[in-house]
Amino acid sequence: MRKKTALVAAFAAATALTLSACSGEGSGKDSDSSSVAEISAPKNTKPGTVLDQPFQKPALVLTDTQGKPYDLRERTKGKPTLLFFGYTSCPDVCPLTMSNLAMAKKKLPQADQEKLQVVFVTTDPERDTPAQLGKWLPSAGDPSFTGLSGDFAKIQAAARSVGIGIDPPKKEKDGSVSSMHGAQVMAFSPKTDQGYVVYGEDTTPEAYAKDLPKLLRGEKP
Repeated sequence: MRKKTALVAAFAAATALTLSACSGEGSGKDSDSSSVAEISAPKNTKPGTVLDQPFQKPALVLTDTQGKPYDLRERTKGKPTLLFFGYTSCPDVCPLTMSNLAMAKKKLPQADQEKLQVVFVTTDPERDTPAQLGKWLPSAGDPSFTGLSGDFAKIQAAARSVGIGIDPPKKEKDGSVSSMHGAQVMAFSPKTDQGYVVYGEDTTPEAYAKDLPKLLRGEKP
């Protein structure tokens, strides 16, 4: 386990976030040695941090698990959307986040479940092909979740546009691959299509479930 700290100034009022790196070891596509950076929202009495200055939804066109182009802005326009950047060989944070969101989603009425959009964008597109995402997402989260892969530079720029840091996957001397990325979940309003609430990696299924009804209406949790 390695610990690092960094200041991410993209959030309004120069919010200070903690950057920590954890690693997992293994071999093969699903267990390559890798690292994931977790950027945490400040501790407060609520699970989500409402931003004073919301982010614009990234202008991002990638490839979905069916191998078809997916325009994030167009496909999620006017829909409550949760956006997360991660990768399938992540040992803990990524599958846990997807599982927590899936459990929270199941607590909603069926009609509301169909409205909610959960989008997982890989930070390791070389290994996370559309086929790999299509195999991983249903088991890690929910079959309805959207998985996107494509050009890393585009993905990195999109993440940075909403205050989430991503480093290119790096091959180490021992042959392992390290990947660093922020672990926030960004909620976009169906009214404005802006990212106005951010959740840290410690957010529980219960906390998500409590906030989702308001997020579906574009209200502040």
